[in-house]
Amino acid sequence: MRPKQKDSQPMLFASKLEQILNDRHPLYRLAKTIDRSEFDNIFGKLYDPGFGRPAKPTRLMVGLHYFKYTYNLSDEAVVER
Repeated sequence: MRPKQKDSQPMLFASKLEQILNDRHPLYRLAKTIDRSEFDNIFGKLYDPGFGRPAKPTRLMVGLHYFKYTYNLSDEAVVER
């Protein structure tokens, strides 16, 4: 069993995701321009926290639908990618 790492100690070889991604990629640029809180405000009204399974994050659901309709994919193909 590996020892737990303290939160205040940075990981030696860890990189932030933003340092790894290509900031000139169209999807990266799109993600930076979208106000995600607006999706939470609009779609949040449609969810009932006391009914059914816990909801997935709004950002995930909007992103999956974006890929589905932009690239004309089936639900299964979106999940595979």
